Amino acid sequence: MAGSTHLVTNQVPPLVGYDVFSADRALAAAVERHLEPELREEVLGELSALGRTSGSAQVQEWGAQANENPPRLRTHDRYGHRIDEVEFHPAWHRLLGKGVSAGLTAAWGRPAGHLRRAAAFVVWTQVEAGNGCPLSMTHAAVPALRADPDLAAEWEPRLTSMVYDRELRPAHQKAGALFGMAMTEKQGGSDVRANTTSARPLGRDGAYELTGHKWFCSAPMSDGFLVLAQAPDGLTCFLVPRVLPDGSRNVFRIQRLKDKLGNRSNASAEVEFEGTWARRVGEEGRGVRTIIEMVAATRLDCVLGSAGLMRQAVAQAVHHCAHREAFGGRLVDKPLMRNVLADLAIESEAATTLALRLAAACDDGGEQERTLLRIAVPAAKYWVTKRCPAVAVEAAECLGGNGYVEESGMPRLVRESPLNSIWEGAGNVQALDVLRALRREPGALDAYLREVGQARGADHRLDAAIKNLLTELADLEGVEGRARRLAERLALVLQGSLLVRFAPPQVADAFCAARLGGDGGAAFGTLPHTLDLAAVVERARPEHDPAS
Repeated sequence: MAGSTHLVTNQVPPLVGYDVFSADRALAAAVERHLEPELREEVLGELSALGRTSGSAQVQEWGAQANENPPRLRTHDRYGHRIDEVEFHPAWHRLLGKGVSAGLTAAWGRPAGHLRRAAAFVVWTQVEAGNGCPLSMTHAAVPALRADPDLAAEWEPRLTSMVYDRELRPAHQKAGALFGMAMTEKQGGSDVRANTTSARPLGRDGAYELTGHKWFCSAPMSDGFLVLAQAPDGLTCFLVPRVLPDGSRNVFRIQRLKDKLGNRSNASAEVEFEGTWARRVGEEGRGVRTIIEMVAATRLDCVLGSAGLMRQAVAQAVHHCAHREAFGGRLVDKPLMRNVLADLAIESEAATTLALRLAAACDDGGEQERTLLRIAVPAAKYWVTKRCPAVAVEAAECLGGNGYVEESGMPRLVRESPLNSIWEGAGNVQALDVLRALRREPGALDAYLREVGQARGADHRLDAAIKNLLTELADLEGVEGRARRLAERLALVLQGSLLVRFAPPQVADAFCAARLGGDGGAAFGTLPHTLDLAAVVERARPEHDPAS
C-alpha cells in the first residue's frame, strides 16, 4: 500500500502538559511532611502552579532553545569600545524571569522559605538546569553579605526581589538584582588560599582596588559578584558591582567564555580585574569564613539540582516504558525492565527525600539542625551528585537508541549530570569537609546520630548499617584515605533512615535491601526479585496524581 512505510505506530507521546510538582509523589510528600498545617494550602498551590508551568510544552521548548543557542561574548561594540557583555537567546531571559518570579531567590524571610524554594528548585531544574546557576548564587549571596549589615541592608531587598531586570545599570535603579561569584584561579582551583588577585585599600568606606585574573566566574552578566582577593591582612571577601553608582561600567574584562560539556545555556567566564572597584565584605583576612555561608547554600543547591535531574531522567524513562511495547507487551511490565526502573526510582526518591530534609533544617535555625547540616550537607553533596550521572545514563538507556538522540532530551540530562559533583568543591573536597566536621564540631556527629537513630529498630539492615558506621568512625587511623567511603556511608545511612520513617514500605524495603543490606549489584536493575517492584515503579510514574 502506498505510504505504508511511513505509518507511525508504537511511539511514545511527549511528556508535556503535566504538573511536574504534583506528579512527583516523593517531592510532594516531603514538602507536606515538613510544612506547618497553616501553610500547606498556600505553598502546595504555589508549587503546583510552578509545576504546571514547568510541564507545559512552551516552557519545555524554551529550555531546549536556550541550550541550542548558547551565550555569545561581545568584548567590543561596533566602534571599538570595550563593553564586555554576554548575549543570551530570548528563551534564557524568559526562563530566568520565570525562575525569579517563582521565588527561587526569595527564600530569606519567607515562612518555610528554604523548603518551598528547595522544592521549586527541584521542579525548575527539570526544565533547564543552566539558569539555576545565577538563581542559586543570588540566593546564596545573602548570608555572606550579612557579614556587613550596611551592605546587607542595601543589597538584600534587591537579591530577594521577585522581579527580573536584565538591564545593566546601577543596582540602586533596579527593582531586582542577580549575583555571581568569582573565587577560583588557574594556579589554585579549589585551593583558594593560593589566590594571587590583589586588593589595594583606597582608604575610604571599605573600598578597594582589585587586580588579578579569575579562572571561573559564574554568570558574568550579573549585577554584582562575591570575589576573593589578597588584602594586606590576607584573603578577603569583596563585593564587585558590575555597574558603578554613577552609571559607569566597573572594570570587568571578560576574557573568554568556557566551552563546557553541559550547562550550555549558562555563561561561565574567565575575567580580569585591572583597578576594579570593590567593597570589602567582612574583615580582612577572613575571606573564606565570610564566603563559606554562600558556599554552604550553593552546595545544598547542588544536591537539589541533582535530585531534580534524577527525577526528570526517571520520569522520562518510566513514561517511555509505560507507553512503548516490545516482545508482546509494555516495557514497564517486563520483569527485568521493571527491576531497572524500580532501582532508578528508589535512587531518585532517596535523593529527593534527603535534599528536602536538609532544606527544612535550614528553616529551623536551631543548634541541633545547624550542626546536622554541617556534616550532612557535604556528605549529601558528595553522594547524591555522584549518583546523578549513573542514573541519567541508565535512564537514557531505557529509551534504547532513542535515548541517544538529541530530540529525546536525554543527552542534555546526561551532559548536565556531572556538573553538580564538580561545582562548589568536587568529591574529594566534600569528603575532606566531612572529616573536618567530625574533628572540629563534635556536636555534628551527635546531631547526625540522633537523626538516624529515630529509625532504629524499624529495619534490621538499617540497624546493621548504623552499627557498622559507628565501628568505622571509632577507627580514624588513616581516615583521609577512607574519606570517600565514610562520606558515602554517612549519606546512605541517612537516606535509609529517612525512607524507613517516611517512604512507602516497598520503597524503603528496596532501598535497605540494595543499598544497605548488600542484596543488589553494582549496576541498576539488580534488586531482589522478591520485592514489590511494580508498586515502586507506579509511584514514580509522572502521570500519577499524588492527590488521587
